[in-house]
Amino acid sequence: MKSILTTGKAPAPIGPYNQAVSFGNILFVSGQIAMNPDTGELEVDNIEDETHRVLKNIGAILNEAGLDYEHVLKASVFVKDMHAFGRINAVYAQYFKEDTAPARELVEVSNLPKFVNVEISVIAGI
Repeated sequence: MKSILTTGKAPAPIGPYNQAVSFGNILFVSGQIAMNPDTGELEVDNIEDETHRVLKNIGAILNEAGLDYEHVLKASVFVKDMHAFGRINAVYAQYFKEDTAPARELVEVSNLPKFVNVEISVIAGI
């Protein structure tokens, strides 16, 4: 049975979707951008800070489900500029251990919501 998960510790959706949906033993976390959930402001001063905020938002949603980054099975990373890959990857590596990191793709796109530079969604096992 499908179940909706929300938390005030991550940004509210900016469209007709939910922060996360669980189905069976799987949690699908919607794409997160670098919006501060307390202020509603974007944190896009540099790609490192932006990536940290995105992953913190994901962490808040995971925590609401009683999970953490170790439960993530798959990550989808969307970036505006592939030249930022190394800098994004360096931050990403602070949240996921290399030996247990999830499957992942990183794709360059022409634009993202609110014209941010990075958006990440994850699928986690419960």
